[in-house]
Amino acid sequence: MIERLVLASGNAGKLREFRELLAPLRIEVVSQGELGIPDAEEPHVTFVENALAKARHASGRSGLPALADDSGVCVHALGGAPGVQSARYAGEPRSDMRNNAKLVAALHGVADRGAHYTCVLVLVRHAEDPEPIIAEGRWYGRIVDEPRGDGGFGYDAHFEIDGTGITGAEMPLGRKNEVSHRGRALRSLLAQLREAQERCQ
Repeated sequence: MIERLVLASGNAGKLREFRELLAPLRIEVVSQGELGIPDAEEPHVTFVENALAKARHASGRSGLPALADDSGVCVHALGGAPGVQSARYAGEPRSDMRNNAKLVAALHGVADRGAHYTCVLVLVRHAEDPEPIIAEGRWYGRIVDEPRGDGGFGYDAHFEIDGTGITGAEMPLGRKNEVSHRGRALRSLLAQLREAQERCQ
């Protein structure tokens, strides 16, 4: 079993969530920032390509197994935007506040507020791993104009979860990890990892 891995992200919110999700498996998660590893380029138009590029970059620089997440919110009325550009939707420097303001403005007068978060996780055992483990998860809801809640990060305060009446920022972290796009993707990833390890025994 992997005992230590590098998370190919400097996002404090993601690091906190992954540490909580992986704690029961006793996997130590360190961020690439803690190891002095700069962000990888993310030139691709799909989540899976960007996640794979980030995982290989972090593993190559650290010599550790690496886990990369590429995720974002896809708004149906905007043709899937912001999508892979979610973190940089309003440009650099990255700002959740400006990203959310731009999204709400783009939906002004639009009746269809349907959206979903997508998460693609890629785990590589080493930088040249020919068989990366890839998992995906989605979380459905709608975009609301007024932010609600002080938890979460990114677009969570504007993302009302289907069937709940609350936003991602109003949901307790433990519950969020059970139902979110990231939680679903991680459960799929861990199931694949266990199966691969069992086959190698």
